[in-house]
Amino acid sequence: MIRRALLSEALGSLILFATVIGSGIMAERLAGGNVAIALLGNTLATGAILFVLITMLGPVSGAHLNPAVTLVMRLRGHVSTRLALAYAIVQLAGGILGVWLAHVMFDVPVFQISHHVRTGMGQWLGEAVATFGLVLTILGTARMRPESIPTSVALYITAAYWFTSSTSFANPAITVVRSLSDSFAGIAPWCVPGFVAAQVFGALTAHLFADILFTEKPKATV
Repeated sequence: MIRRALLSEALGSLILFATVIGSGIMAERLAGGNVAIALLGNTLATGAILFVLITMLGPVSGAHLNPAVTLVMRLRGHVSTRLALAYAIVQLAGGILGVWLAHVMFDVPVFQISHHVRTGMGQWLGEAVATFGLVLTILGTARMRPESIPTSVALYITAAYWFTSSTSFANPAITVVRSLSDSFAGIAPWCVPGFVAAQVFGALTAHLFADILFTEKPKATV
């Protein structure tokens, strides 16, 4: 059971991260220098694959695909410390393989380091907001309408790509992995710690807010 869950998290992260990087490369090539069009292509692919992966892998591992989500699930007692650490490791490992797979598919150098600078208070705040919203979406939907989690998460990330200043990484593993791709979706390695710190802050804040907002499932009104 645990092996299946770990395989689910690794494979899901591989596919998700390959989608983010691959769609970014494709979008940049086809957009003709129009960054808005490139971001739109990247957004639609990411939102779509999230819906598929969460629907497919949710029953197997919970489809965390994100160490920030796994951290909150550990704090809420849904996974053990040992399993949470294992999840984070396979999420990162699967994600790295996903980025390399995207590079091979698009015939670019496999091993890269990003030079895309993403830093500053505005972008850090954007990442805190993006991750706060993602985790709150998961916790709130799980409490109020669990069957809608895939739709809610996919739609939230689609929106957050556009309303946050950072374009919503909202995931420590994908932040680290994006530093290994000098493409549209990349981030310079020295910018990673600021993003990850903001993501962890946003996730923990959502964890606290969820207990206030979703203490009881609302009763049906007559």
